[in-house]
Amino acid sequence: MSKKPHGAGKSSIDLVDANRLFFEIDLHRGQIFLDIACGAGAYSETAAKIVGPTGRVYAFDLWEVGILELKAKGIANIDARVVDVGRNMPLADQSVDIALMAMVLHDLMRDQSEIEALKEIYRILKHHGRLAVVEFKKEEEGPGPPFHIKLSPENVADRVLPYGFQTLKTVNLGPHSYLTLFKREG
Repeated sequence: MSKKPHGAGKSSIDLVDANRLFFEIDLHRGQIFLDIACGAGAYSETAAKIVGPTGRVYAFDLWEVGILELKAKGIANIDARVVDVGRNMPLADQSVDIALMAMVLHDLMRDQSEIEALKEIYRILKHHGRLAVVEFKKEEEGPGPPFHIKLSPENVADRVLPYGFQTLKTVNLGPHSYLTLFKREG
């Protein structure tokens, strides 16, 4: 890819309590997990251990370098692909149990591709599947994008709810991040 996406090459996994994240999203052995805009796949690797050999992790990103790095690790239950998640995700309807957007929604909004991404997520999530949105707290200080780009939990809900989702909970994942978990309705 000639254009490097916003945030490419940076992983937020060290900025969150990853154990709490995976506990809160209730990921289990044998499930299908999608890591949206996965970068080099730090969250995907953790999810692959949790879902085990009977589960599957799809790791999608526009950043080809990150996808190649993840593929080179040869993790059997990870399917890593270069995909523009703001356009079309190459997955069957209602085929995913849990989709994760870790520090991604603000970048999709900046690129004006969040609407199509959310429609696609709704399409590929199973009935009552879950969408986990991890974002930086809307604070002046701390890591992440500039303050005007950071999203509060209310901002996230305002963006996600119109596309067929219901809020389940919002939890703190550390000093600078939070998770809002949604359920696919219908």
